[in-house]
Amino acid sequence: MKNNCKYIGKYISQLYRKGSSFISKELNELGIGSGQVMFLLELYRQDGRSQEELSEVLHIDKGTTARAIKKLEEEGFLVRKKDEMDKRAYKVSLTQKSKDLKQNIFNVMLNWEDNITSKLTEEEVDMMIMLLKKICT
Repeated sequence: MKNNCKYIGKYISQLYRKGSSFISKELNELGIGSGQVMFLLELYRQDGRSQEELSEVLHIDKGTTARAIKKLEEEGFLVRKKDEMDKRAYKVSLTQKSKDLKQNIFNVMLNWEDNITSKLTEEEVDMMIMLLKKICT
């Protein structure tokens, strides 16, 4: 292991905590937690996905996905319906409430991204994205 690598996890952890705090603070009044927002963002990309597909796409275990979906459903952001093709599965869809808040949610996410990239050049941002994608694969 390289000497400088022992600190990478520390910075990733700090970014995660700061991001969670920022997003929670901004979305709390809407009734959305930082752990739930990723599900909404993914459904904004493609509505009507199964819980299992959301778990796979987001790399989140099925139990955590089920809890997040349940909470979002209780708050009126999502509805779950039995899949017509696979009666064991549920399709998850956005409600009008979550559709109406789409721009607000996107603005919070963009504000966070602006916040963490404000001291970086455009080239540094591009490099960071490329490196993070490489690490995640």
